[in-house]
Amino acid sequence: MSKVDYRRQTVIVTGASSGLGAEFARQLARRGADLVLVARREDRLKDLADELTRAHGVTVTVVARDLGLPDVGRTLRAELESRGIYATGLVNNAGFGTHNALINEDPDRLQSMIALNVSALVDLSRAYIDPLASAGTGVLINVASLLGFQPTPYMSVYGATKAFVLSFTESLWEENHDTGLRVLAVCPGAMQTEFFDAAGSQSADYGAKRATPADVVRTALDTLDRRSAPPSVITNGRPLALASKILPRRLIVRFMGRMARR
Repeated sequence: MSKVDYRRQTVIVTGASSGLGAEFARQLARRGADLVLVARREDRLKDLADELTRAHGVTVTVVARDLGLPDVGRTLRAELESRGIYATGLVNNAGFGTHNALINEDPDRLQSMIALNVSALVDLSRAYIDPLASAGTGVLINVASLLGFQPTPYMSVYGATKAFVLSFTESLWEENHDTGLRVLAVCPGAMQTEFFDAAGSQSADYGAKRATPADVVRTALDTLDRRSAPPSVITNGRPLALASKILPRRLIVRFMGRMARR
């Protein structure tokens, strides 16, 4: 495949009000893509839309939406297409985590996490898989995590949701291998974003050095431009993922638990 030409694409970016989502929006706009920015914080989305329109002359549509609600994919697609907006790309970035032992977690918070990190991502992917594949040059990026490669004590539910995203996305990569749709699971390690404030702990990086969102997004988009792009990419923190394949499972779980308690 040749490099992705974003100048004829309209890409939906979820969780676009800050951090990694906002950076995906900036780098996609720089490459010429029109955008649909989706998140709950409308004021931030509008500020970002104004910034990108002025800087790059692209069309940016803002949709303030709680993605944790049921049927979000179908309702979003119907709303956008009623306005004449037909997406050819989707970046499922919205998600959050918490840092606690399961016994101390708020059950409602856990339900919300699973709804956003898993259910919304699947529903959006299902709603758009057909038009993205039919476009011939479509792009589907799902943000997983380095923590999806091994159990993550004290972030057990978050890590499990990201393991789901990784497995799900790599399966879609194979299912769409001959359609022209480029599918990629992006697996960042620790990053310099608001994620750690939401998680409730600055130790949630498991001792790893934090990357910038700009570096993570650049790696993701450059990976999609490869002639034979892989189904997933680890953007930083690769030694941890490699260790999880080599060391005994018991040792990895104990190591992750000790790092989380530091």
